[in-house]
Parts: sequence; C-alpha cells; structure tokens
Amino acid sequence: MLRIALVYGIISGTVTIVTMMLGILTNDSGSFFSGEVFGYLVMLIALSMIFIGIKRYRDTELGGVIKFLPALGLGLSIAAIAGVIYVAVWEIYSYNTNYAFIREYTAGVIESAKAKDIGQSELQRVVAEMEGLSDSYAKPYFRLPMTFLEIFPVGLIIAIISAALLQNPKILPARQ
Repeated sequence: MLRIALVYGIISGTVTIVTMMLGILTNDSGSFFSGEVFGYLVMLIALSMIFIGIKRYRDTELGGVIKFLPALGLGLSIAAIAGVIYVAVWEIYSYNTNYAFIREYTAGVIESAKAKDIGQSELQRVVAEMEGLSDSYAKPYFRLPMTFLEIFPVGLIIAIISAALLQNPKILPARQ
C-alpha cells in the first residue's frame, strides 16, 4: 500500500505543482491560468490519482474488493504526499522569488478595495488586515500549513468519494 501511495502521491503532487508553476510563470497575474479557478481545477484533475491509486490497489493487491476505511486511508495518504510535494515546491518557488507572491497578493487586494471606493475606515481595515496577513505569512509555522491546506481539502473530498465508490466491487470491476 505504501508503494502505491508514494507513486500516485508523487504523480499527483508533481502534476499539480508543475502545471500551476507553468501557469504562473507564463501568464500575467490577471489571466485564467494564474487564477484560483485554474489552480483548483488542476488540483482536482491531478488528485484524481487518488481514485486511480485506490482502484489499482483494490484490483491488483486485494482481488477486486476493498473496505471503506482502508480505501480512505490510502486516498488520504496519496493526498498527503501530494500536499507535501506541493508545499515543498511552493516554498522553493517563494524563496527564489523573495516571497513576492504575498506582496503582490496583498497589494492587489488593497488596490481592489480602493477601486471599490469603500470609504476610508473600511480601507484602513483592509490595509491592516493585509499587513497582518503579510506578517503572518513571513512565519513558516503559518505559511506551511496554509499552503498545505490549499490542496489537502480537495484531496480529502476526492478520497472520501473514491473510497465510497470503490468499496463496491461492481463499480469498475477488475478485468479478468
């Protein structure tokens, strides 16, 4: 089971981070390829490796039958490995760009608030909130779990759905 978790977790994490990095590096910050929707769509597609990994384990190692909890455990393992890869590569990217992401993000939020003409007190609240976020993001014990929590909940949902579906041996049965 560990081998399958490693193989599919590495594939999933690598596909996620490589695709997202290519989107960030090849497009400006306002394009679809650098937006949240694109990022979560990539995660969803890459984390489909959870389903494939559980199915492969069920079919090759267990003779076509798996219970919910072992399937969920394998799915969560794949998601966790993908998440660790995602965090590690994001840290390398952030370090090499001198953590420009958080500066650009907070500046964008502040500019968006200014464009909405929300009033001085509300604007000051937004600026203070973004300064607090920037200060917190500078601390690894805040930044690392936050980055992990970008990808892991998607993997958790896919793991639950995959385990629920694949515990039924009639769903995509093994070829014989």
